Amino acid sequence: MDPRLRALVLRGDGLCTWRDAVRASPAWTIQAACRAGRLVRVLPGVYLDAALIPSTGADGPVLARVEPELARLATLAYTDGRGALCRLTALDVWGLRRQPPGEPVYVDVPIGSGLRDRAPLVVRHRTGFAAEPPQVVVRGGYPVTRLDRTLVDCWPLLPPVDRPGPVIRAVNDRSTTPQRLVAALADMPHLTDRATLRALVGQLAAGCRSPLEIWGHDHVFTGPGMPAFIRQAPVRIGGRTIYLDMFAETERVDVELDGATTHGDPAEREIDLRRDALLATRGILVVRFTHRRLLADPDEVRQQTLAILASRRS
Repeated sequence: MDPRLRALVLRGDGLCTWRDAVRASPAWTIQAACRAGRLVRVLPGVYLDAALIPSTGADGPVLARVEPELARLATLAYTDGRGALCRLTALDVWGLRRQPPGEPVYVDVPIGSGLRDRAPLVVRHRTGFAAEPPQVVVRGGYPVTRLDRTLVDCWPLLPPVDRPGPVIRAVNDRSTTPQRLVAALADMPHLTDRATLRALVGQLAAGCRSPLEIWGHDHVFTGPGMPAFIRQAPVRIGGRTIYLDMFAETERVDVELDGATTHGDPAEREIDLRRDALLATRGILVVRFTHRRLLADPDEVRQQTLAILASRRS
């Protein structure tokens, strides 16, 4: 390979574009490198060092056979600064779900860009889109769509059972907020299963922070007799802030919902006992319900909670 062309490929982490290559060396050097099997065209105008292409799956598209990082770099080189990774690819970059082998690379570009799908690349043309803030941010070195937009975009692409997880985790990690998700939803009135996502965002806005809390909110801890619980209520004790799952402020009762794996370790149980004792010094009664009991006996849990609240009022 021509030394100038090789230097360009090395600087590009194994990639180069036709435009940059012809600036560094004559066009015939690129053609010769391709004929010799040293460079491979992975997308129109984008070339890849052949040594980076696995020999397995030789019949599939080159873009589907290389490492995800290379596929994303090639995609962005193809868009020539006009695109940003989106949907499931952006969700992977945001660290909320890893793309399995075989899924497409998704990219957003403006209307009129002239860029087209090239399996496994899926190009979405968006009106008014620009690959710059505030629509796009840089994450891990890649331009990606904002997290709130990414989560909404991915909602119909995931199996229903997998849809809530990334949304809940993003809010819990404070990477986004329910308010931002509501704004993103407003721009997509025809989203598939939009009502379910809107309900989930409403539950997160109310303070629910896990699938168990959401289920409890919907089936047990709302309705006649139940107070307006303060979710994730902060209580400051001796320089330490403790967050309460569901706090009935008037009755001074904290309802804690223990997940399916909670207290498998005796050390974790000891931590909770110490925490509950600290809250008792402030007159707060901690009531704990296990994952199994909440799901198996929701009516009994509801009646017991109402009885405890009533006794505290008296």
